[in-house]
Amino acid sequence: MRYGDALREAVESPRTTPLIGIYDMYSASIAAQHYNGFFVSGFGFAASHYGLPDIGFIAWPDMVAFAERLRLAFPQHHLLVDIDDGYVDPEVACHVVQRLERAGASGVILEDQKRPRRCGHADGKIILPLDEYLEKLNLVLSSREDLLVVARTDATEESEIMRRAQALAETDADVVLVDGVRSVEWIRRIRSVTGSKPLLFNQIAGGKSPRLSLTELSDLGVNIAIYSTPCLFAAHGAIDGALVDLKQADGRLPDTAETGAVGVAGSTRLLEKNMSRHHVTHQPASV
Repeated sequence: MRYGDALREAVESPRTTPLIGIYDMYSASIAAQHYNGFFVSGFGFAASHYGLPDIGFIAWPDMVAFAERLRLAFPQHHLLVDIDDGYVDPEVACHVVQRLERAGASGVILEDQKRPRRCGHADGKIILPLDEYLEKLNLVLSSREDLLVVARTDATEESEIMRRAQALAETDADVVLVDGVRSVEWIRRIRSVTGSKPLLFNQIAGGKSPRLSLTELSDLGVNIAIYSTPCLFAAHGAIDGALVDLKQADGRLPDTAETGAVGVAGSTRLLEKNMSRHHVTHQPASV
């Protein structure tokens, strides 16, 4: 299957395509029941795999291994992978892109930050000179075959946002992302300089960008929406709440039959769907 072309086809649809941020195999298993596209969030992966913030700790072999596990369990889902700055070196970025494509990734996001890097919705981001980023981006583009490539800028100064958005739209990248966009008006301004190039919008709870529906994003001409951390933050709240309840109940577990809470049987049924022998009959959600 040509996973890049499948994602390109989704991008060309008139409605914004949502990709849900997942952080491990279990969160992906739940998300697969509701959506047919995943975003492998750097924020979520750093948090789940290392227990660390999204400031450049991710090692590329860990990310490639995660993508391989995801593709084996979810052969029909779109799989967009955050590769941060390409792990600094342009040649490393090309190698990672080729490895991810062979592993079955649908696409990657390559940013123009330099180290120490930051989450796209954090303060203190430092960006590469545009020419240096474009050189890295073009090397990555020349090394891929089918893989979809999102060119991302983390510029925050207004004139630089517009300059970089236009420059990225003029490359062979498939999609442009300006991260940390602060208003609907800025989405319109970015769309005005990117022409027909598809746009991606990143939504993260508590981030700098406005909270917009898929209908609103479609009306603004946004082609893809990535939801970076809904699973991670939901798990944070749910786990904390469950352990507070357990402590208050003096360690007595809830009655799953009475409360409808997830138990061993429900969890096992969910995970059995990921076994390769079930792939013929198990199809992802259509949203």
